[in-house]
Amino acid sequence: MALRDMLERLETLCRRFMGDREGVGAIEFAILFPILVMLYVGAFEITIGLSISKRAARSSAAIADIVTQQQTVTKAWLNDMPSVAAAIFAPYGTTDLTVKITGIAIDGSANPTVKWSWQQGKPAPYIANSAVTVSPDLKKANSFLVRTELSVPYKLFLFAPNLMPNQRTLTISRTYFYRQRQGDNVLCSDC
Repeated sequence: MALRDMLERLETLCRRFMGDREGVGAIEFAILFPILVMLYVGAFEITIGLSISKRAARSSAAIADIVTQQQTVTKAWLNDMPSVAAAIFAPYGTTDLTVKITGIAIDGSANPTVKWSWQQGKPAPYIANSAVTVSPDLKKANSFLVRTELSVPYKLFLFAPNLMPNQRTLTISRTYFYRQRQGDNVLCSDC
């Protein structure tokens, strides 16, 4: 008899427990909370990354635009170009930013060669008179191009630093080609 009463109470308790819906919202929230946090942090990380990517593109294009407005440049003058990039990148830092600027002459047969090249604090990145690859759309005979290559490392702030220990830094690079604005080319007197 006591066993039967106990089983009946247990059965009643189980039916009441299965019908009780209090606390379901808290359990659902506990299940979804980590997913929502990862979505929020991921959106933040992607937004910052895209902003830096846009600034890298703007910086590379601005530097090429400034150089193509000149008829003659010098190493000392080109040394100010990373400052142009830093101004565009503000408020983000530009630590380890690299800028390479190359003057490319295209001869009458539409063969592009390096006329001069520059990289801050380092020797010329490309050998003068060496062949260079240029898009077929840009190979206009007897013309001149200025190529700007900009790369900046982007360190991930929050998104899964322990899941990707070797990939916490991404390198964002942009390359732009501009034609000279005045004269036949842009000369670098000491590059």
